Amino acid sequence: IYLSEIASSRLRSIFKPFIELLAAMPSVVIGFVGMTVLAPFLQDYFGAPTGLNVLNAAILLALMAVPTICTISEDALRSVPRSLKESSLALGATHWETLTTVTVPAAFSGIATGVMLGLSRVIGETMVVLMVAGGAALLPESLFDPIRPMPASIVAEMAESPFGSSHYHALFAIGIVLFFFTFLCNLAAFLVSQKYKLKASS
Repeated sequence: IYLSEIASSRLRSIFKPFIELLAAMPSVVIGFVGMTVLAPFLQDYFGAPTGLNVLNAAILLALMAVPTICTISEDALRSVPRSLKESSLALGATHWETLTTVTVPAAFSGIATGVMLGLSRVIGETMVVLMVAGGAALLPESLFDPIRPMPASIVAEMAESPFGSSHYHALFAIGIVLFFFTFLCNLAAFLVSQKYKLKASS
């Protein structure tokens, strides 16, 4: 919202490439930053027993989802017809009221789609969670406990599992679960997009 409706063209020209640069950054680089910068910070500031934990992985995955969500949402906000905004302003609404009652509701389908696609982008992320989540096959009791997410389990254990064994098939089952999670996120994005697109057009 800030980039599309509030920021000046000069600020937009600075922030937009930076956000798009995050999308192009390799996940192994983001994981390395999490190990060398974020992990010691979490240990020192929060007193966590290890910096490689749930919170570290969550922060980095959220950072990786931002470019997708931001780019799609900004495009959706910019695609709102100018006539709608001008009509709201002509009726006496302030810029903020126009933004909250006209622009955002009209672009909500695109914003919701961006959120869902950003979520599906990080569900299957492997390298970051393999590097910074701790790799412990335990149920976490707090945000500062190490874990081993499903993609990391596949990568860490696939080379050690005999072909055709129960372990081998269990890892494939994890992959199927991840596939269905991603499929459901994309399906939800499509349904939300269609629902609110119809409302906006009416």
